[in-house]
Amino acid sequence: AAMTMASSPLVSRFAAHRTTLRYDLPCSSGIQMKTRNPSAYPLFLNQLNNDAPRTKSYKEVINPFRQMFAREISSQSNDSDISIAKVLLYIAAEDEAFLAFNREMDARFFMRERETIQDKTDSEEELETDPSETDSELDGKSITEWLSALDAISKQVEAELASRGINSCNSVQVLEAVNTVLFDTRGFKRTSTCFDEDPKDSYLHSVLNSRCGTAFLFSVIYIEVCQRLGVPILGAKVGEEFLVWPKTENPEELFEVATSGKSLFAILNGKCVDDPKSMASDLTGKSLLCLDVATNRDIIGIALANLFRVHWKRASKPTPGQMLTAPLSELNNFRISNIPLLRPQDLRLAIAAAERLLMLEPNNWRVRRDLGMMHYYVRQCREAIIELSICIASFEIEEEEAKELKLFVEKLHRLFSLMSSPLDSDRLAVR
Repeated sequence: AAMTMASSPLVSRFAAHRTTLRYDLPCSSGIQMKTRNPSAYPLFLNQLNNDAPRTKSYKEVINPFRQMFAREISSQSNDSDISIAKVLLYIAAEDEAFLAFNREMDARFFMRERETIQDKTDSEEELETDPSETDSELDGKSITEWLSALDAISKQVEAELASRGINSCNSVQVLEAVNTVLFDTRGFKRTSTCFDEDPKDSYLHSVLNSRCGTAFLFSVIYIEVCQRLGVPILGAKVGEEFLVWPKTENPEELFEVATSGKSLFAILNGKCVDDPKSMASDLTGKSLLCLDVATNRDIIGIALANLFRVHWKRASKPTPGQMLTAPLSELNNFRISNIPLLRPQDLRLAIAAAERLLMLEPNNWRVRRDLGMMHYYVRQCREAIIELSICIASFEIEEEEAKELKLFVEKLHRLFSLMSSPLDSDRLAVR
């Protein structure tokens, strides 16, 4: 929400004022703001008014879901006990809570900007609703209901097996029934990968709702449904693809061409198996056994990495081809005015994905570097300095990369001192 406000014309009017605005500071923080026409800025004045309730910050809104995510992926939990579906739904709930918070803040802003409204209207009363009352809703359903949707698919598969007169079946027969239910009965479809991907295709609840999503999330659905049916499913990253298959003593049977003209392995993993440019096209029953099987934590990490990639692509769409680490190689032309135009909402969602991925993989220095760079893009110099300094001090990085990071951090220190200086009237930090 802060970034949304930062990009609005109204906020730009404050550029000449020597102040830092925060949505999450109580009135006791001592912030003072002088304007020529106080009534022109009702939202900000309301937040500085001792008699007005403090508006929740987005961190307060998303915190419950971040805590549930942390608890589920805790290092104290056995990997087999981690529910992939639950974790992905917690991720979606946090992002939805953030988006709802942004919408509410925008709505409050525009409603209060209308000076002709004297009395509180019914629509304003709706806006005053505590966000926590609806945060747990994902497309009108709770997390428990979305988990039940996976249960319903597994029960439908059981009914499909029963209709075929199959009581005792092997894993291949179960997978054939899952395919029938998903693709024929329910009409699920995999989306094609393109530059302008819809983020909804990367959230589990959205895929269950629209029945259209990425090949990776289809793999997750296979894993979850078959787990409920007592059929263990294995998965592995192969090139840019994530492939799944049932645990079987005879992997060759997965590659046998059925009456449909395709092998079960191809049906499970989509067109990538038939694509000669894909590493999956070279797999056989023998080479399948040599792959590194992904853990539940690995699968969650892939999901977060995909979300990070999608949101960064959308955030940088106004500046096509913008590389996240580009400023590291542009140190001789380092000015805050050179920060490219980025979409603030998508950038914040990319930051959230990186933060959660770092909780899952604390020793992944590249994720920490990327997180530091995104803090720089939203002008959070203090946070950027912390993350990038940890990279330099705690990880073995190639000499050239370490040198770039050190120089960049030094520049950030100088930039931060300028942004923090009360004498600098040309800077405005919105946090």
